[in-house]
Amino acid sequence: MEKHTIVWRGIEIKITFTSQKFGMVEHVELMTEPRTPLPVTETGYRSHFMPYGTVESHGGAVAFVTAWLEHDAKRAGWSGAQLTLF
Repeated sequence: MEKHTIVWRGIEIKITFTSQKFGMVEHVELMTEPRTPLPVTETGYRSHFMPYGTVESHGGAVAFVTAWLEHDAKRAGWSGAQLTLF
């Protein structure tokens, strides 16, 4: 299991990466404090399973998560701004 902390667009994100979870898949877990939304999660927490080798093919956990965040931010037009109703 690997643990990393990155700062992406001013948001601190804790990454936990487990290769061969259950002996067959990879698992990435993201968490922000206080539960700050990200383009891949509205709650600040995300657990994601993927085929074995996916993370390594992207250059490791930090590179994978950074690319994932940038891709979804661009796709959704995510600015990071939280809107309020009042």
